[in-house]
Amino acid sequence: MNIHNAALTISAVSPSQYPKTDFPEIAFAGRSNVGKSSLINKLLGRKSLARTSSKPGKTATINFYDIDGCLHFVDLPGYGYAQVSKEEKKKWASMIETYLNTREQLKCTAILVDARHSPTQDDKTMLGWIRERQGYALVLATKCDKIPKTKLNDHLDEIYYALNLEDEDILIPVSGETGLGIDDAWEAILELTGVE
Repeated sequence: MNIHNAALTISAVSPSQYPKTDFPEIAFAGRSNVGKSSLINKLLGRKSLARTSSKPGKTATINFYDIDGCLHFVDLPGYGYAQVSKEEKKKWASMIETYLNTREQLKCTAILVDARHSPTQDDKTMLGWIRERQGYALVLATKCDKIPKTKLNDHLDEIYYALNLEDEDILIPVSGETGLGIDDAWEAILELTGVE
């Protein structure tokens, strides 16, 4: 994918702040330290457009990125970070749920899971929300560069079974460091959002 312009449109906390465009949107959901920002930067060929943080749980807004005036990447707040207060967690859950359930422009939500570990209960809950809305799963298994090549398939099998994935679901191993799987991820994104 040859991207000419990518920019942060807005960081929103409520529907009134969502962009008033009709671009198709793909949302990225995942745990706080799953590497969402790094992957978004790699997909967009940018070093630091999506802000990465050494402190998990930092993104407390829904960030909309305009890609060439025809697609929005939507970075949802990370979930499952233990050191955030219950009240804060509730607020984020409500923010994510509102976006997923009300945004008409949302064509696809990708869930990111850390390939080094078995998916958590939070991942399974998020996948349940996504399935309910779109009927299938797009799972991006991150940090695959940190797994020996000989063991990668075992880790992917574990994710596949832990999330009860099926034939129509898509599981792509990716790395925000090495670029592994970036072309495959773009192929899926373009097909699922209907962007030419």
